Amino acid sequence: MNFDELTRFLEKRVQQPMPGDLAHQRMKPKLPNGAPVKMKHATPPRKGGVLILLYEDQGIVRFPLIQRPNYVGIHSGQMALPGGRYEESDQDQFYTALRESQEEIGVDRGRVEIIGSLSEFFVAASNYMVLPVIGKIDHIPDFVPEPREVDDIVTPPITHLIDPNRLKEKEIVVRSDFKMICPYYDLEGRTVWGATAMMLSELVAILQEFPR
Repeated sequence: MNFDELTRFLEKRVQQPMPGDLAHQRMKPKLPNGAPVKMKHATPPRKGGVLILLYEDQGIVRFPLIQRPNYVGIHSGQMALPGGRYEESDQDQFYTALRESQEEIGVDRGRVEIIGSLSEFFVAASNYMVLPVIGKIDHIPDFVPEPREVDDIVTPPITHLIDPNRLKEKEIVVRSDFKMICPYYDLEGRTVWGATAMMLSELVAILQEFPR
């Protein structure tokens, strides 16, 4: 994919109606018996923002994903887009995505040009309403992981998202004994599943419209 052509396409496409939940559902985990995974929360969801940062590396369009450290928590060890919780001092969720990405992977938020966003997405596991922000940067970033929040950073080509050979499914066990059947993207040898895969699935649906 040509970087300039792709980013121009995305700038126009995100202004139109989005695939939304129809795309999200393609990557939604389910129980082993085929039933949907349901979660209830007593409080309203908190807001957050994540960043899909596009850049060109020797003619290849890439984007960063992070691996969370292992900890006692819902998203322990998982692959994710850089981002995090909205703070009251943030102007909006776009700012949240940029601020958190700078903190987590060392990207200068002042160098990132916002393209737009995908549909806001409810992360049921952690009770967050997350805005996936699409941005671009005009150089290869020198990523620096924040060690308390990021174990590793991988930078797959954007074309791997639309490679059918990288769309797979397997059983994943969380919280020691809770089993789910999860569609996932096999990217740089990592399993990208759950909320991150569901958000990326909407990007995939849009990328499939891109003329090649």
